[in-house]
Amino acid sequence: MELAARTYSRNEALLQMQEQRESNARSYPRRLPLAIKRAEGIYITDMDGKQYIDCLAGAGTLALGHNHDVVREAIENVLQSYLPLHTLDLTTPVKEAFIDELFTSLPQSFSEKAKIQFCGPTGGDAIEAALKLVKTATGNRSILSFQGGYHGSTHGTLSISGTLGPKKNIHALVPDAHFLPYPYEYRCPFGVGKEGHRISSTYIENLLDDPESGIVTPAGVIVEVVQGEGGSVPAPIEWLKELRRITKERNIPLIIDEVQTGIGRTGKMFAFEHAGIEPDVLVLSKAVGGSLPLSVVLYDRQLDKWEPGAHIGTFRGNQMAMAAGQATLRYVKENQLPQHVHEMGAYVTEQLKSIQKQVLSIGDVRGRGLMIGIEIINPAKQPNQHGSYPAYSELAKKIQQECFKRGLILEVGGRFGTVIRLLPPLIITKAQIDEVLDRFYEAITNAEIQFGLR
Repeated sequence: MELAARTYSRNEALLQMQEQRESNARSYPRRLPLAIKRAEGIYITDMDGKQYIDCLAGAGTLALGHNHDVVREAIENVLQSYLPLHTLDLTTPVKEAFIDELFTSLPQSFSEKAKIQFCGPTGGDAIEAALKLVKTATGNRSILSFQGGYHGSTHGTLSISGTLGPKKNIHALVPDAHFLPYPYEYRCPFGVGKEGHRISSTYIENLLDDPESGIVTPAGVIVEVVQGEGGSVPAPIEWLKELRRITKERNIPLIIDEVQTGIGRTGKMFAFEHAGIEPDVLVLSKAVGGSLPLSVVLYDRQLDKWEPGAHIGTFRGNQMAMAAGQATLRYVKENQLPQHVHEMGAYVTEQLKSIQKQVLSIGDVRGRGLMIGIEIINPAKQPNQHGSYPAYSELAKKIQQECFKRGLILEVGGRFGTVIRLLPPLIITKAQIDEVLDRFYEAITNAEIQFGLR
């Protein structure tokens, strides 16, 4: 059949074409088998007319949900202006206005000393740039990262990510990447639970001061304030303060990866603000482009020692993304969305903990703001000495499927693929949250029945 003659009017038709033509590496359609016809706010409508509540939101990219008016208007203004849509790293009024908006969104003490590097469209490219920046500035080569961290899917970012699945067939990853234990209370790497963060910070400080540690002076330490793909695991505030003290005292650049947490997601404009600290290097993508591809690195100008062309890429000048990003940043601030996110996040967490008492398979509810993880466990097996039950990835997948049947899009991730993740648009209302929770409760109870837990 001629391509032009094909009609794509049903989910099944598009999904079959995707199966035939797209790479085996595709991921989301395997768990969320739909083809999208329309999207507005927190809702998606598929080709068959079924409506879903989207609590994935482009993996956190869609801060204002789908097709928000301020984003559409910003994009339309660029199109009507006849500005070039693609400018490499040449500047325009749109670019400078975006930088102004971004810098005024940062803590003043950081923005006053910051410089910005525009990178390729993805957060992974910005992480690559950040690694090159600190290695150039310090003359050192080792990078310290954290178990459970995820920083991208490129060769370099995989090297500093904790996730093992994508690494198993990739040989000769970037050397001198070393992994430190992340304070994960429910599955504490030290086996002590809540106080594990104290052991972690002591361990890190000792490692950096030990002349026989086996690790040469690092070029930088990279961390997520809330681990995303690792299972929505928030770092304790005290631990973050200690990590900043430890790195600052030793003149080791601290890179904070806020690709997923930035722009209000955790109840602050930037997640590091919860701890009252500042990074040396801040990496942003996802929401910073207002739903369009954009990534940037912001850093202390004292690190600006690389040469012209040290990090390049064709698609660094996406004017529509900069306009949409500026509009999103302005809307988030003017409408006090971080405060709204804080309140909605507290409400969701409270309600989920109530659900936890009514069901059998929730081991932990955690997160910050509207970045929430629900860890699914097997209550039929024995817990460890700290009361943590074994992971139950099969049940987590079933819960996701049952949510999908009920028109609720959620992601599953974390260690063992056993964490249900909530990343709704920041504009979600309390009434909409109640609808999400009702569907989730139905899904988890039904899944538990199917698995013989009820």
